[in-house]
Amino acid sequence: MNTPSPSPLPSRAGRWLPRTLGARVLLILATGLLLAHALSFALLFYERAAATRSMMLTSLEQDIPLSVALLERLSPAERARWVPRLERRTYRYLLRPAQPGTPLANDRARQVTAAIDDVLMHRYALRPRAVSSSPERYEVELTLADGQPLTIEVTPSLMPIARWLPWVLAAQVLLLLGCAWIAVRLATRPLARLAAAAEGMDPAGPPEPVSQEGPAEVAKAARALNVLQSRVAAHVSERTQILAAISHDLQTPITRMRLRLEAMDESPSQIRLLEDVDQISQLVREGVNYARGANVATGPAVRLDVGAFLDSLVGDYQDMGKPVQRLEGDSASLKTHPQVLRRVMQNLIDNALAYAGGAETRLRLDDAGRVCIDVLDRGPGIPEDKLDLVLEPFQRLEPSRGRATGGTGLGLAIAQQLARALGGQVQLGNREGGGLRATVVLGVSL
Repeated sequence: MNTPSPSPLPSRAGRWLPRTLGARVLLILATGLLLAHALSFALLFYERAAATRSMMLTSLEQDIPLSVALLERLSPAERARWVPRLERRTYRYLLRPAQPGTPLANDRARQVTAAIDDVLMHRYALRPRAVSSSPERYEVELTLADGQPLTIEVTPSLMPIARWLPWVLAAQVLLLLGCAWIAVRLATRPLARLAAAAEGMDPAGPPEPVSQEGPAEVAKAARALNVLQSRVAAHVSERTQILAAISHDLQTPITRMRLRLEAMDESPSQIRLLEDVDQISQLVREGVNYARGANVATGPAVRLDVGAFLDSLVGDYQDMGKPVQRLEGDSASLKTHPQVLRRVMQNLIDNALAYAGGAETRLRLDDAGRVCIDVLDRGPGIPEDKLDLVLEPFQRLEPSRGRATGGTGLGLAIAQQLARALGGQVQLGNREGGGLRATVVLGVSL
């Protein structure tokens, strides 16, 4: 015995990804663009750091020999006035010994110290030491010819960033994300329309062609869906015509059988045969009605006062002596096809009369503002697991709703079919205290 294989579990990556295609594509594009943007920023700042270091070394090589030579020729008093003028962004001169510190810990500091020693042509004994690590700061001490200590304090730092630069970078990120979102939307919108058209495809109704706009792949899929709809519609129409033709052609031999049976002498066998002929005749009539309902001609919709419509329908049943009542409810109006709606209501009311002996109708509006017409009875009801099943053709329940009551299994199916032609549906549910509630759900009240 073959057992169904278990559905494959989602991969670890699939568990963390969004469920929709658009969100996944947007996530991938946005991640890639942001990573590329971050790499560009990293390269930019790396190049900026390298350029800053090169500029600092160049400035040191050109400035320090001149500055030290100038300070050598000035008197101590004049040196104090000139030191502030010689200060630069990343280094300055101090007329004091270097602060206590530690040996230089990185290659850049040792490289700068070696460059200073080279440009001074090794004439001074340099005493470098690291004073601070965060921010980085180190001092290089030397002694001038007259014995005064001179300290070169170096504070490496990047070039200051303009205030407008972060705003420009943020605008670039937003622009990238916006372009990614527009691209994803343009790519997935035709797919969403195609999925909506596929979900709304009704084999019993006329095929509505799907728009073939969009990328070539989506247009090709839309053409394939249109061809599929046409084939399904043709198949359903052919089967419906066969059912209608068979049901129609059966009426003539059934009528001949009834006439011949009525001409026979009355007997128990004749009575049972006539009952069988009546059941066959009813089944044929229901089959014809079901076949016609698949291609019901609705015509233009008209504005209908649903309350007045129900009063008229209930009045017709009461004139025939049928126990049908109208309960208090809401008032509503909508555009629909009154003749088709009457056939739906007649099927539901006849069903309640056949199985419960009476029916009640009620008009109400649900939470979404849709028009709901209830047909209520106090019959045996339907098991909860069979509520959807009885809306299918030729589905009967035994023993409460069996052939003995005259049921053919097509009454509720015809009502559902006609309700769908109106853009609505029939919903079944059991009442509290026993009985069935059949609800025709239509459009929003005007």
